[in-house]
Amino acid sequence: MPKNRLEAFTDAVIAIIMTILVLELHEPHSDTFQALMTLAPRFLIYIISFFTLGIYWNNHHHLFQAVHKVNGRVLWVNSFFIFFLSLFPFVTSWISEYSNSLVPEITYGVVILGANLTYYVLARTLVASEEDEKASIKELFGNYRKSYLSIGLNVVGLILGVLVAPIAVLLVNVVILIAWLIPSRKIEAYYR
Repeated sequence: MPKNRLEAFTDAVIAIIMTILVLELHEPHSDTFQALMTLAPRFLIYIISFFTLGIYWNNHHHLFQAVHKVNGRVLWVNSFFIFFLSLFPFVTSWISEYSNSLVPEITYGVVILGANLTYYVLARTLVASEEDEKASIKELFGNYRKSYLSIGLNVVGLILGVLVAPIAVLLVNVVILIAWLIPSRKIEAYYR
């Protein structure tokens, strides 16, 4: 089946998630800079979540540019990917309310781990399902080092969050975010 509906649906869902994410930011309780500064941790966590979602959208977009058709398995894996992304407003709100608390931090890390795992499975499913275009898709997305690194760092962040300090989960996910901000040279060259 054509990929257009899946791409349009995913784009719409991510846009809605990002909109809901900003709705969780509430105005200060007074009209002073001091009141605004008390919201700084919430803004920081919002920025981290917003750009994490943006990176997922960007990578999803690149992934599907190289694909012409999808099958039922791709639809289901994409649905699980969207499921984890849909939890971002909840975990972002919770972690911003209780920053450096174990359960919210671990939950945030598990949601990101779930999104990373399902994105990885989605890429592998697309590589496996595209017979006629397999060479170009496999060439572009067949190297999963960045995904392996992200998933491994997610697990390390969760362990550090439990054993050292809950904030380690968020800090490790910022490192992952920075790693994904650097675009793949192969993909950039392919789409020129």
